[in-house]
Amino acid sequence: MECNRRQALAASAALLGGGWITRAAAQASEYPNAPVKIVVGFSAGGPTDLAARLVGAKLQAAWGQPFIVENRPGAGSNLASEIVAAAAPDGYTLLMAAAPIAINGHLYKGLKYDVQKSFEPISQVMSAPCILAVRPDSYKTLAELVAAAKQQPGKLSFSSSGPGGSQHLAGELLQQKAAIKLIHIPYKGAAPALSDLIGGQISMGFMTSLSSVPYFTSGRLRALAVAAPQRLPQLPDVPTMAEAGFPGVEVNSWSGLLAPAHTPPEIVARLQREVVRALAAPDLRDKLMSQGAVVVGSTPTEFAAYLAREHADYGKLIRSINLTLD
Repeated sequence: MECNRRQALAASAALLGGGWITRAAAQASEYPNAPVKIVVGFSAGGPTDLAARLVGAKLQAAWGQPFIVENRPGAGSNLASEIVAAAAPDGYTLLMAAAPIAINGHLYKGLKYDVQKSFEPISQVMSAPCILAVRPDSYKTLAELVAAAKQQPGKLSFSSSGPGGSQHLAGELLQQKAAIKLIHIPYKGAAPALSDLIGGQISMGFMTSLSSVPYFTSGRLRALAVAAPQRLPQLPDVPTMAEAGFPGVEVNSWSGLLAPAHTPPEIVARLQREVVRALAAPDLRDKLMSQGAVVVGSTPTEFAAYLAREHADYGKLIRSINLTLD
């Protein structure tokens, strides 16, 4: 009798589970049948916002549903990440994330999201490595700069757009790998940091490739090395940090699309396929590359592995310099 009861319960559970799977599959096949929101943790006009709008426009054209970009800046992009982490996992609220999402968990306490548990990676969209820049009348090579820094420990300065950002962490990583001591000068944004670098108030600065390439091609600044595994297509004559003699200095500003955790895999797969198709469009590629970006496009598994590496590497670096923003 008890055996029959257990068999009946098991059969009922299987039917219910089968019904849920059928409904999930139906929802995925119909996706999207309503407007989709892409949340961005930065103000309109920035590189992450641009990536969201370009990709969103392609998805809207492909599926005939509005893809609306919603800018929710604040708390170092944590506000947007928390909004999407708490959203319904149905594919109708997405996050165009950037590098800080892999950094902030090591800098802030009490976050309401976990970069590795709160999201389903869809695809990395673009990459924008940091570039070490100096004035054209300054150092000619990275080796020359490092030699000067060793002769004058604690005298040369480097700028960043703020503490805890990729540019700051690139400078910290270079100091560790090159065994030098620099002075960090944080600014409230990239524009004033760039202005003082050009004006000679600081010795060097790490700049993301986004929108900085024209300063190098025009000769207003000299690029010493790119903090990436490969050379930047827009600056083919500039060596990587490894080629310049300092392997391991790789710091990247990137953008990628995430969904809330537990979003059905069929919806994630549909989004990933269409995002990669969008990134292959010549007009979109040309627009991003003109801004200094490298177009990526990846599988969810590849993007998840990349996020995990970024999170682990930044955590190790941040702990080594005892940095916190709380």
